[in-house]
Amino acid sequence: MPDIPTTLTVTQLNRRARQLLETHFPLVWVEGEISNFSRPGSGHWYFTLKDEQAQVRCAMFANRNTHVRFSPEHGNHVLARCRVSLYEGRGDFQLIVEHLEEAGFGALQRQFDALKQRLYTEGLFNDFHKQPLPTQPQRLGIITSPTGAALKDILSVLKRRFPAIAVRVYPALVQGKAAAAQIAAAIELANDDNYCDVLIVGRGGGSIEDLWPFNEEIVARAIYRSRIPIVSAVGHEIDFTISDFVADYRAPTPSAAAEVLSPDGNKLLDQLRGYEKLLCETISRRLQSTSQRLDSLTRQLRDPGERLKQQEEQLQALQARLVRTTWGQHQQLDMHLQHLCARLEQAGPGYRIDYLNDRLNLLTHRLERAIGSLLEQKKIRWHNALQLLNAVSPLKTLERGYAIVTDQQHNILRGVATVQIGDSITTRLANGSLECKVDKIFPDSQS
Repeated sequence: MPDIPTTLTVTQLNRRARQLLETHFPLVWVEGEISNFSRPGSGHWYFTLKDEQAQVRCAMFANRNTHVRFSPEHGNHVLARCRVSLYEGRGDFQLIVEHLEEAGFGALQRQFDALKQRLYTEGLFNDFHKQPLPTQPQRLGIITSPTGAALKDILSVLKRRFPAIAVRVYPALVQGKAAAAQIAAAIELANDDNYCDVLIVGRGGGSIEDLWPFNEEIVARAIYRSRIPIVSAVGHEIDFTISDFVADYRAPTPSAAAEVLSPDGNKLLDQLRGYEKLLCETISRRLQSTSQRLDSLTRQLRDPGERLKQQEEQLQALQARLVRTTWGQHQQLDMHLQHLCARLEQAGPGYRIDYLNDRLNLLTHRLERAIGSLLEQKKIRWHNALQLLNAVSPLKTLERGYAIVTDQQHNILRGVATVQIGDSITTRLANGSLECKVDKIFPDSQS
């Protein structure tokens, strides 16, 4: 430190005092009450900070006071960040204010920032820990004051949008010293109940002091531990609390939280009506297609009885042809025999008679053989036709153990898809029919 001359001018003394003060005092925070506040035309602010026992003059220059977020007035309790100095012209001890804020807000803000930074460092704000909200919750829990406007707003929105959501209120103070503990306890109670799909934790707007319970560490950690997704809905859109950063979702207001969690009932009804229309159209097209296919198959399917009748008619026709053919040949031979007899009568001699008798016997024998052969051929053809008829006959299939199953409308059943338990069905066997009732259905594992 340089030597100080024994005699100083006032200017030198004040200058050295100012330098000493500014050198040994860094920026300090000073809390006090404003008095004698003035705003001269220069734009600078001059005022006094005081407490119950002392006061100090302060100056805040125009290039700094433009950043102050409130309008200082006489009697305001403020927190000032300033440099300690001395006004050389009058030798007045003073503070040069660099930053000015309301004392209560500033203290809370610093507390808020410190807790926010600590919880952020611990990872409580990480998206990795946040749970997805249910797309359509069935049971909603609300943690708030039972007499507050927030609860009324939430219930009003739910009633308007989707009144089917069940609501359970977990009452808690949302303002005051006991509020944080009650909010945390309500979150733990809701998790113990395990009744709700999602929780809304919040309250309406207010000052930072009013909202402070939602900035408490006990509430933040209760939200973080919750197994149920939590929506933080505290204050207004411009208000941010620690709960907002920890919660799984932050809603700007309680009403907005209800909007997010509740589906639009009218929109859902419109969607359901659209699905109903689409389903009806699809079913109608499917029924129409199935009906057309059934008609086509019905036209292709011939009744076994009709087919048997047709084959029986064919067999009768073959038998009639056989009889006609045999009878015609018999008549022809008979006429020829009569002609020979007539010639024999005309000839007269016994030799001719013997010859004709022999001829007659020969022809008779040939006729009998021809008739027998023809009958055998016809019999073989008739037997083959009968075998062919039996081979393709549905009755032959029935004799092998198969059956024809029809429903009450006489439609042939080809699978179990069209049969329901309790339906009556008819089972046609080789020697009769059975009326049955379906008790069980065993679908083919390969179908």
